Amino acid sequence: MIEYGFQYADLEFFLLVLVRVSCFVFIAPFFSMTNTPRNVRVVLSVFMSVLLYYVVPREEIVYNTLLGYLIIVLKEAVTGLLVGFAANICTTIVTFAGHIADMEMGLSMASLMDPTTKQSATISGIYYNYMMLLMLFLAGMHRYLIKALAETYQLIPVNGIIINSDKLFATMTEFMANYIMVGFRICLPIFTVMIILNAVLGVLAKVSPQLNMFAVGIQMKVLVGFSILFLTTFMLSGAADLVFEQMKRTIVSFVEAMM
Repeated sequence: MIEYGFQYADLEFFLLVLVRVSCFVFIAPFFSMTNTPRNVRVVLSVFMSVLLYYVVPREEIVYNTLLGYLIIVLKEAVTGLLVGFAANICTTIVTFAGHIADMEMGLSMASLMDPTTKQSATISGIYYNYMMLLMLFLAGMHRYLIKALAETYQLIPVNGIIINSDKLFATMTEFMANYIMVGFRICLPIFTVMIILNAVLGVLAKVSPQLNMFAVGIQMKVLVGFSILFLTTFMLSGAADLVFEQMKRTIVSFVEAMM
């Protein structure tokens, strides 16, 4: 006969694990997409919490009042949110690249509502976003995020978060520098071709001043821009690697800032 006991302290520890996991799933890329059903997120959070409950290092949780336990819950929530936020901000790089590409193509005002983020995004930004998420999913981003969350319990045990604000600020500053660099590298083909096209249109405007280069230029920019956008689709795999590596570095830096 199998007997299994579940004490009140076990329930408290399980709820703390559930708080960190659910906050991570709420904000992490791919898991937090609005087209992911809420029931799926809840079930996934509970399932992951049950698995982690039996493997994470367990220490005695000391508190005297309900307020003390609430503070521990807030600590776990902040831990899960920061880890998920570190991964989520890296996916915004492709949206930034799409804004630059559409600004050069003359489509910066043709914005759409992205159903996954419920934010206004440009045409190229939505295209880059979906293609990049697809490639990151094929590269195993979801498995890496789950593994990273599980490993945070080795470095940051329950009620063990100590936020180093200076290190966190330095991490965000470094990320912003890489954010601009990686974004420009993604849209570099379109940016380069548009500069060359502007130079050609400038020469034609001097050679044939009777032509309306403004009307001709808008059509040529859109046509050439979309052509380069689709011709360079094979290069997005390398861009996805850049975003994935940046995501790994950012998550590691955020975790180190909470140790």
